[in-house]
Amino acid sequence: MRSGAKIGIITGVSIAVLAGGGYGAYSLMSDSGGSGGKKPRTVVADPPSADQATAGLKDFLTAWAAGDIAKAASLTDDPAAATAGLTAFRDQVKPSALTLTPFGPTTQQVFSAATGTPAPAAKPSAGASATPGASGTPGPGDSPSATAAPGPTGTLMSYKARAEFAGTSRAWDYQGFLGVVKMSDNTPAVHWAPSVVHPHLSGNETIAVQPVFAPPSTVVDRNGKAVQGASITPALMSTLQDNANKLLPPDPNKDQDAGSAVVITDPAGKGAQDKLFTIVEPKPGKPLKLTIDNALQAAAEKAMTDLGGKPGSVVAVEPSTGQVLAFANSPANGQNRAFTGLLAPGSTMKIVTSAALLEAGVNPDTVVACPEKSSNAHPIPNSFPGAFPNNTLQQDFMMSCNTAFINQGLTSLKPESLSGIAKDVFGIGLEWKTGLPNADGKVPATPGSKDEQAMNYIGQGKVQMNPLAIASITATVQNGEFKQPILVADLPQQKAARPLSPDVAGKLKAMMAATATGGTAQGVMAGITDNAGAKTGSAEVAGVDVTNSWFTAYRGNLAVASEVQGGGHGVDAAGPAVASILKAAGGR
Repeated sequence: MRSGAKIGIITGVSIAVLAGGGYGAYSLMSDSGGSGGKKPRTVVADPPSADQATAGLKDFLTAWAAGDIAKAASLTDDPAAATAGLTAFRDQVKPSALTLTPFGPTTQQVFSAATGTPAPAAKPSAGASATPGASGTPGPGDSPSATAAPGPTGTLMSYKARAEFAGTSRAWDYQGFLGVVKMSDNTPAVHWAPSVVHPHLSGNETIAVQPVFAPPSTVVDRNGKAVQGASITPALMSTLQDNANKLLPPDPNKDQDAGSAVVITDPAGKGAQDKLFTIVEPKPGKPLKLTIDNALQAAAEKAMTDLGGKPGSVVAVEPSTGQVLAFANSPANGQNRAFTGLLAPGSTMKIVTSAALLEAGVNPDTVVACPEKSSNAHPIPNSFPGAFPNNTLQQDFMMSCNTAFINQGLTSLKPESLSGIAKDVFGIGLEWKTGLPNADGKVPATPGSKDEQAMNYIGQGKVQMNPLAIASITATVQNGEFKQPILVADLPQQKAARPLSPDVAGKLKAMMAATATGGTAQGVMAGITDNAGAKTGSAEVAGVDVTNSWFTAYRGNLAVASEVQGGGHGVDAAGPAVASILKAAGGR
């Protein structure tokens, strides 16, 4: 028992004791019909009786509140997971006192209303049973977090929790939920799920007391001016500040401004923090300086507005630093698809495929025929008529010949070559932490078939990207070395295993420059071809007639990529968006 802890005794079914140590030995086995042996306790199909459900709830809460984690865990259907979850709560939340008050049966609808999660599509069975998927996994209508209820025959119960903390009179009150099932030895057990600890907790998330900071007094761009832009929403800025405070190197002056709160966090840094309860209020926030350039941000916002309502996004990156200079979405107040969207990138992926081919010894002037159909088992045609048997690799890149890249890729590359260079050179799959939640680009490590391998070479199949990833790929070509995108200067940046060789980087830049001046990007890039290169892309979507439009380009120390859902060819929608930002930059 932790010294200085507060212990309370409450009559009836309300329990208040220290959430601390105390371990006991509890058998997880039961007698097997007089044979003297033991067999595991398992969940049975019959629901617990009302008395059993009440007893199961009360006994579990009594042990948990007493800090007897071993006993509490033994009263669940998954003692190992329960031990880990309850220990984490004790050690990471560290309440000085914990009061747990059992309530009665409840319904999934009450759980949903209390937590803001979707209610199940089907009504639960009579009484207090709830029916998520088997083994406690969410069913079709359940929220991913709504795992407090047990399997098909369990009973959903509720309780009240009050946690107190040393050094403050504030107390954290919340409503908890858990399911009770019947075991093979005719005893009740709590169906263990992370949400037993708190209804918002799910999956691999963690709950802990963490430093928290007040919202910044202002958010400024790289030039110290207040950031403007409809896509830079207050919610995104709050998440960005939280992540920056966690990821930036320690700053004693900053830490003095911190408060503390109980927070649910995704360890991978992909999701926003869920602040459950503030223990100590932080001091007023200071300005947060971003890498954003207001002039380019305005151009990016306009480019998305000009889409006329089509869904899309755009990202601008500084190749020499990896700093994100602008990002915008259409609609501006929807998903940050520029960072978290995942779509087939179409022929913009041929930048990576070309890098792999160049490293394999194919040169820009190597003859790589462009037939009407590819040679794999399920032939893929080009989007234009005719065959070009004397094309070089550079000409194939300029006209975006699918069949040439498929055939040469299948001939010159190993199945793992594309994913290898994507990760080792372009940083795709290195778990970027940009400051905002982002979905990392995906390139299958080993394609499942030659047909899948063929599709991957042209940015279809199972390859998925977003403008952040494609802009970074383009920036790596321009710079010769991967610089992980970030939104706050000094955030830690992942390092790629190796840079592009000067020879390959030079050849790639020449191929992209030729595409900007005489290839598929020529019209869009007119007037912005000095020290510039580009690549068009269009990606087909099953069941949709109009392709998604992709375009990426660099000019000077600026790389930009855009996608427009249902936008057609690369030059139709994404191309003008990228070009408008390059023009606004003026060859920086």
